[in-house]
Amino acid sequence: MTADGYRSGFVAVVGRPNVGKSTLVNALVAEKISIVSPKPQTTRHSILGILSCDDSQIVFVDTPGMHEAGKKLINRTMVKSAGASLIGADMALFVVEGTGWRRGDDFVLERLKDSGVPALLVVNKLDTIRPREAVLPFLEQCAARCEGMEIVPVSALTGDNLLQLLTLIRARLPEGPPLFPVDVKTDRGAEFRIAEVIREKLLLALRQEVPYGLAVAVQAMERRDDLLLADVIIWADRASHQGMVIGRGGQVLKKVGSAAREDLERIFGHRVHLETRVKVKENWSDSAAAMRQLGYEEPR
Repeated sequence: MTADGYRSGFVAVVGRPNVGKSTLVNALVAEKISIVSPKPQTTRHSILGILSCDDSQIVFVDTPGMHEAGKKLINRTMVKSAGASLIGADMALFVVEGTGWRRGDDFVLERLKDSGVPALLVVNKLDTIRPREAVLPFLEQCAARCEGMEIVPVSALTGDNLLQLLTLIRARLPEGPPLFPVDVKTDRGAEFRIAEVIREKLLLALRQEVPYGLAVAVQAMERRDDLLLADVIIWADRASHQGMVIGRGGQVLKKVGSAAREDLERIFGHRVHLETRVKVKENWSDSAAAMRQLGYEEPR
């Protein structure tokens, strides 16, 4: 049973790459649901982050950055996944950077208008603007571009204005019961979260194009009392990248594994042991069959 006035719904979080969508979802849900890095297109999948309160349940849909699709299949798949998140959404958060409007923001705005989904415009990264008042001309520009959208300036990193944002979201959701059990934070299982955290550490440890050609898959997982063991393969799409991922004397792979283990132990609340190997699957990111094997499903 839920109280009268209880609200629930899906909120698609959309924007061009690298505007802080995943950081925002993690901050709103108060748990690391999506991986983050300074590199664009870190998020490859649509991931649910679920915030359950006494009077509401907000299901955030974190999405890959919307952009004009490139030639590779993985890029086209990410763009379709982001667009598909708007289908059936009760509302959207259109996230832009407070440092200025970009051409990619126009691309997202057009997709949002085509969808007809009501949206709030979230101007993120206020913490990077000094003095704070310097954002005011940009907010006026946003109001002219996004006529009819309420604008909420926030900092996902510091938490500024996030409570106000949650209040506005809740008021716009339909009345209804919870959509998921109230103790669930995400729709993704342990295998997915392990693979994503390892991929995050690879993004942080490697330079240039190398991490974009990597995929991570958990081959097997076993729980022993308070220990979680995972057998993990890191797939490189070029043979030349395999050695870079391993590093001299295995140092890069050891560093990545250690950083991932520390994060995963915080997430799961118990010890984690990772066995990681690096293999080559040539051009996996442009092969539908290989992408399906690695857990990438192209939206219909």
